[in-house]
Amino acid sequence: MGAGSWQESYGSQNVLSGGPDLQCMYLAVLVLRCCAQTFSSCVLSKYENQITIFADYLEEFPDTDELVWILGKQHLLKTEKSKLLSDISARLWFTYRRKFSPIGGTGPSSDAGWGCMLRCGQMMLAQALICRHLGRDWNWEKQKEQPKEYQRILQCFLDRKDCCYSIHQMAQMGVGEGKSIGEWFGPNTVAQVLKKLALFDEWNSLAVYVSMDNTVVIEDIKKMCRTLSLSADTPAERPLESLTASTQSKGPSACCTAWKPLLLIVPLRLGINQINPVYVDAFKECFKMPQSLGALGGKPNNAYYFIGFLGDELIFLDPHTTQTFVDTEENGTVDDQTFHCLQPPQRMNILNLDPSVALGFFCKEEKDFDSWCSLVQKEILKENLRMFELVQKHPSHWPPFVPPAKPEVTTTGAEFIDSTEQLEEFDLEEDFEILSI
Repeated sequence: MGAGSWQESYGSQNVLSGGPDLQCMYLAVLVLRCCAQTFSSCVLSKYENQITIFADYLEEFPDTDELVWILGKQHLLKTEKSKLLSDISARLWFTYRRKFSPIGGTGPSSDAGWGCMLRCGQMMLAQALICRHLGRDWNWEKQKEQPKEYQRILQCFLDRKDCCYSIHQMAQMGVGEGKSIGEWFGPNTVAQVLKKLALFDEWNSLAVYVSMDNTVVIEDIKKMCRTLSLSADTPAERPLESLTASTQSKGPSACCTAWKPLLLIVPLRLGINQINPVYVDAFKECFKMPQSLGALGGKPNNAYYFIGFLGDELIFLDPHTTQTFVDTEENGTVDDQTFHCLQPPQRMNILNLDPSVALGFFCKEEKDFDSWCSLVQKEILKENLRMFELVQKHPSHWPPFVPPAKPEVTTTGAEFIDSTEQLEEFDLEEDFEILSI
């Protein structure tokens, strides 16, 4: 008999007025009940990633001969189901967290309820970094030792203000985009925040391009990504236009053109209140491209990271699980068990998608970008109502394109945005805001 039913049977007053043995027995039962609740809570907290969350859209994959596409790779569901699930679980999964240090010193210590789009942005960027350092074919296995680059990537996203893509950094950089700390972000805002934070990330050295007005400009991207790899007595990288006459005089051995790995984000509005069906096929084609990083989007105030599709259903990772903050251990590594989703992936019909989305692509080398341009021209631009435009030259009616550069400050990136007053150096880039209310 549990403590509650035992107390109901005898009454607390009867117990307290009884003999010492009866009182001791009553107290013992209460202590055992309290311990059981505490143990249950600890177990749930530690293993909440492993608990199946039942929802209308959560179910096992059907028995079908259809192909499943995940971030540019195809899987035959009927014969490669385990391989498919392994590919999905290898993606880094960022969710709500609690009990991290307060953002800005006095702000929230959990992002539950407001940080879902930031977590989806982290997942898209993490996939770009995986492709950059480990390759798309890299796979994760539970309890298996991983390359040091994997651990370093993971540490970029820990919930600490000194980690370059932490919830702290993203929330505070969002102030420069007109978003208060604790306010919900849309896909375009997250894209702008990632573009600015990447300027402080020297290890990954990404060029982040966020398209404007549904238009990707090839000339601007190549201007941003092409750098000069110089000889040992000169800096390792310079923008192409910084080539001086003295450098040219040294001949071809002194320098050569290099490519800065590209994270390309294309914010889109694919309808007014719901997605226009004419865009469905083109949207799905993007998940087939080898450069695919998926898409940010979801439903009003509920963001998901879309990584592929099966038929007319989108497959996504859901950040709406609150887990406890995880920090580095004494040996400098991170316990990564809660950073991979071991549950069956969730799905939703593509027509239920909110029309505000952001597509992501990663081009490690210039040939990858050229290949992506060819695929877009073949699969996206063939439609009468195009999802977005790809143009060769910078539009004459636009302001001149200036590649983003790190502001001239003497502190680290983490310290720089620790004070929101210093965000004034960044221009506020306004565009349509993203998910409808």
